[in-house]
Amino acid sequence: MPHSLTPALRVLRACLHLLIAALLALAAARAVTDRAADAPLVLTTAAVLAAVYAIGPAVLATRASPPATALWLTAVVAVWLVLLALTADGVWLAFPLFFVQLHLLPTRWGLAAVALTTAAAIVGFAGHTRTLTFGTVLGPLIGAAVAVATVLGYQALYRESEQRRRLIEELTDTRQELAAAEHLAGVRAERERLAREIHDTLAQGLSSIQLLLRAAERSLPTRPETALDHVRHARRTAADNLAEARRFVSALAPPDLDSGSLPAALDRLCATTADATGLAVHFQVSGTPGNLPPAHETALLRIAQSALGNAVRHARATRVEMTLSHMGSEVALDVVDDGCGFRVDEVPEPGTGPAGTGFGLAAMRARVRALHGTLVIESTPGEGTALAATLPCPPAPDEQASA
Repeated sequence: MPHSLTPALRVLRACLHLLIAALLALAAARAVTDRAADAPLVLTTAAVLAAVYAIGPAVLATRASPPATALWLTAVVAVWLVLLALTADGVWLAFPLFFVQLHLLPTRWGLAAVALTTAAAIVGFAGHTRTLTFGTVLGPLIGAAVAVATVLGYQALYRESEQRRRLIEELTDTRQELAAAEHLAGVRAERERLAREIHDTLAQGLSSIQLLLRAAERSLPTRPETALDHVRHARRTAADNLAEARRFVSALAPPDLDSGSLPAALDRLCATTADATGLAVHFQVSGTPGNLPPAHETALLRIAQSALGNAVRHARATRVEMTLSHMGSEVALDVVDDGCGFRVDEVPEPGTGPAGTGFGLAAMRARVRALHGTLVIESTPGEGTALAATLPCPPAPDEQASA
């Protein structure tokens, strides 16, 4: 049974109150018009029943007290039995009492109370008519059946409505949780993007500036012109880093890709690295270059930047070979150096290396994984490092259109 009254239930309860008041008035009026000898008793009993019934709303307001509700319902039925004993018109009040009992009592006890009330109505009416006919029995039985069917049907509808309401609430909560999870995933993805961009641009650039300034410091006493060249390279690197920072904050393509293709950008990167560090860097293209999506070009350029940065800072390499291979459905970037090498299975977790390093390889893997590619790293201490990043190459826009 619902613990809170819906609008429909409020209307039904008001109609029930009006029905009981009308039937009490009918019984009292019939007693007066028929000039029955017990008319004063009928009027008094009807008034008492009306007064006891009117106490109900105050009792029902404290539904946390079932004994008080049961006591009130017992008092109503007891006064009704007195009225039924005084006048046959009291039998009509059995019908609204069915609804009251079924509404206030648990289903099992409510059905038992309805059965007892039906029996009392049949016996009381038969006592007044001094006959027990089929109609005398059938009338109260039909009234009880209608009341039981109505109340149980309403309870079933209410339970179904509550289940739907709870389901809607669960769906709403789930939708909110999914939205929060998607928001959190978006925040994490953006943080990872910024971390990768910072590592592959600003961190690499700052490292190059540091190396150039150290070289300028060493050259300044004896070779001021060489020191000046290093300072100029450092200034250009700082300007390039500033442009990169503005670009990745806006999630735009790297400046090197704005002014040319990926092979040209990689060739400039190798030349700049060789000029700034003295490292021998050789770049070549294998296969027929095709049009790659911007995301693929950006990822391969960033991987190349990170690989060259590792070769300069960590591997202490003297030579690097970089190859961009177009293989129809795939494009691959291979970077091989002759540095000190390392154990691939002993790579520290991001941020746990010396001075908080260790983000480079993790960023490469994240870029390749985001584009459904593969990253293979082979290295042995003392024998250099070979890195191969392979990405699936989707059809060019003109090929898609022709297909």
